[in-house]
This record gives sequence, structure tokens and C-alpha cells, in this order.
Amino acid sequence: MTELFYERDLDAALAFMKEGDDFLVVSHVQPDGDAISSTSVVHWLLERLGKSAVLINEGESPSRLQYLPYYDHIVNYRNEPPTRKFKRIITVDCADFKRIGEVSALFEPDAELLNIDHHPTNNGFGSVNVIRPNAAATVEILHDLLERAGIEPDLACATAIYTGLLTDTGGFRYSNTSAAVLRIASRMLEYGVSGHQLADHLLEKMTMPKLKLLQNSLSRLTFTEDQKIGWLYIAKDDLRETGAVPEDIEGIVNYALNIDGVEVGILFKETEDGHVKASLRSAGKADVAAIAQSFGGGGHVRAAGCRIGCSLPEAAEQIVEAVRKALNQ
Repeated sequence: MTELFYERDLDAALAFMKEGDDFLVVSHVQPDGDAISSTSVVHWLLERLGKSAVLINEGESPSRLQYLPYYDHIVNYRNEPPTRKFKRIITVDCADFKRIGEVSALFEPDAELLNIDHHPTNNGFGSVNVIRPNAAATVEILHDLLERAGIEPDLACATAIYTGLLTDTGGFRYSNTSAAVLRIASRMLEYGVSGHQLADHLLEKMTMPKLKLLQNSLSRLTFTEDQKIGWLYIAKDDLRETGAVPEDIEGIVNYALNIDGVEVGILFKETEDGHVKASLRSAGKADVAAIAQSFGGGGHVRAAGCRIGCSLPEAAEQIVEAVRKALNQ
């Protein structure tokens, strides 16, 4: 995307926000740090524009993010489904329409949708789309949107922007950590964000249930004969038996990838409805977004995911074989 087209899209997004008064803001199912941070920033901006918004996700928001502004405003659709529908929708960090999940039932038939995202597999499902695949996180796009609007963030908004950048770059360690990302992070620190405290809270600390879940997963770590592919899994009963929650799964896939010589790490998770969710991470030689897309999923070149309707052994066999072919091309 050229800068000219990007600025045009940012202007279209601002026009979308200014033209309406009542919005539904939603991120993807099983939201992560960037998704919740982006939801917070969008609500913050809408308030500055004098607009009202309802924040809804399909399930629980990660409890470790409860310090973010408007966290308590985010409705869990499964616990409190609203009785009304919405005409104007803003989706953030949704790689495709399916990632909105059950919340899409709240859309009016003629709903107008603003789609703000950074996934290269996003097909532009909105009425207005701001898609920037080279952005490290959706909050990076929202930072640019604030700049385009001439609105300075306060500490709360800056904390949300920093959180999204921190989590989606793995603590500024992943290849998506661009010079632009570090410049934005530096600016957020100038607004008073406590970077070291956020890093400690989000990247270092671990609950005891998560430790038990990690122990279970690591005991199942498996490799191909050439040790270029590593995978582990979380069984259907693991969360209940360890006391872990869905957010505790985040980051476990990296234990397969981070072993020297491994090119692709995979985490499989059995679901209650008999499906298997696969999270794929690549060291760079394999495009895991393309692999995930072939199974109906999507994501980034180095981080992607999909959902398969089969048993765990079958899912592992199919995906490992697809990764093997990708590495041998």
C-alpha cells in the first residue's frame, strides 16, 4: 500500500466515524493484547469525536489486560447477548469476517462496516477498509489514525497503543519490529507509559495454572526426524484439570519454535465441539499464512492459525505434512 492510498483510507475511516453516532466495536474471537488494545483505542477516539459505542466480543477478554481503558465496558456476548442490532460496525484486528464470531448476529442486514486490520490475508470485507499488512499491530494503524485526526493520546490511550505493540512484536523481538514501531513506542513512553512494568506484567509473569498447562504441553513435544518441525498439543480436558484459562494458551507455541534448528512450531488444541485449532509459527523459511489459508484459516507469514474439523492425530498429520511440503519447496 502506497502512503497516498493509506492516507486516503485513514481519511475514509475518520469520515466513517464522524458520520455516525452509535457504533458497535468488535475484535476477533479469543482476543489477544492487540485486539483488546485496539478496541480500547477505538472507543477512546470515538469518545473524543463525541460518539457513543458498545464494545462486544464473543467470549472473555484476557484478565491480564484489565488495566486497559474501557476493559470493563467490553461485553462477553456469550454471557450477555444484547437484544438490539447495530447499523454501524467497527472491527479491529479481524483477519477475516469469520473471526468476528457469533457477534456478527448483531449486525443489521444493511450494516455498514469499517474494517481496520494488519493481517495480509484480510480480504477487505468492510464497507470501508484500512488494511496495512506491514504494520506490526492494529494499534500501529490506530496511532496513525489519531495523528491523521490531529488528536494527541493521553496516558490511558498511550498505554493501550504500547500494549498492542508490545504483545504483537513479542516484546519488540519479532521481525515486525520496524523503526516505525520503535518510534511510536518511544512516543508512548514520553506520554508516561511504564514500559518496564508492562513488559514484566505481560511477558514475564506466569500464573501457576499456566505453568501446569505448559508442563503438560512440553511433555508432549514432538519433532520430525530432521527436527525442522516441532509440535505440541493441549488436550480437551487440560484447561479444566490445570485450572488454566484460554488466555494461558498464548505463547506456548513458541516453545516448539524456539528450539535451535526448528523452522516451524505448531500448537494443536482440542475443542469441546470436536474440532482442532492449530497455531503455527515460522522462523522465516515457510509462509504459515499460506498453509493456514489452505485449511480455511489465515494470519501472517510467520504467525497464523486455522481450525480443522477432525481428530487431533488427523489434524497433526495433515498440517505437519503441509508444513513439510512448504519447507521442501
